[in-house]
Amino acid sequence: MKVVAADGVAVASLTALAEDDRFEIVPAKGEDVLREVADADGLIVRSATRVNAALFDFAPSLKVVIRAGVGVDNIDVEEATRRGVAVFNTPAANTIAAAELTFALILAAMRMVPAADRSMREGAWDRAAFQGVECHGKVLGLVGAGRIGREVAARARAFGMTVIAYDPYLTEADGLELCPLDRVIAEADVISLHVPLDDETRGLIDAAAIARMKPGSYLVNASRGGVVDEAALVEALRTTWRAGGIMR
Repeated sequence: MKVVAADGVAVASLTALAEDDRFEIVPAKGEDVLREVADADGLIVRSATRVNAALFDFAPSLKVVIRAGVGVDNIDVEEATRRGVAVFNTPAANTIAAAELTFALILAAMRMVPAADRSMREGAWDRAAFQGVECHGKVLGLVGAGRIGREVAARARAFGMTVIAYDPYLTEADGLELCPLDRVIAEADVISLHVPLDDETRGLIDAAAIARMKPGSYLVNASRGGVVDEAALVEALRTTWRAGGIMR
């Protein structure tokens, strides 16, 4: 069976398949993907390849599509189902990496690391301008308390932060205090987003949500860009934004 590994999915990460004589692993990028899927049985993608009706037209033998990541928003699942193609993802594959990246962004924003780095590269030494604020004693508000959100919460507690969370699909989450979204937005010093992009979450953080955020708060988006209303965010950055801006 021929399996096309697109978007830079490393063949080394597909060891089990590569060592099985039943599978031929073929790396492909860009337009090469369309050529290689013509006789492929399987396709593995990350985020770059749009798996839609146009791609399926090039791949009449395709039986399965695997997204090497959490979401499937670059895959037309309805079209895949209509054509009898199974779709899978790997929701736990990058949990730790995503949680660590999230906390790196939180620290970078609160300790003003990017601005300080830029200042130093310009030859300045303005220590007073880049003192930042401590994580200790602050409130982290999670929007989404799944695998990644809970790992971020564990790291936040280690830094002495209080964690509250909004997740409409959970009744309890490893001791997290679950709250309505309005409360999380209003009380959190740092809001961290960990939700998929779908009809329910698109534009979830809109102008009204941004207006309810605490003065001096931070917004970190390590999920999908569409979760934040970007036009509203730009307007807030131009007019009323009261902290370091968004880290993404």
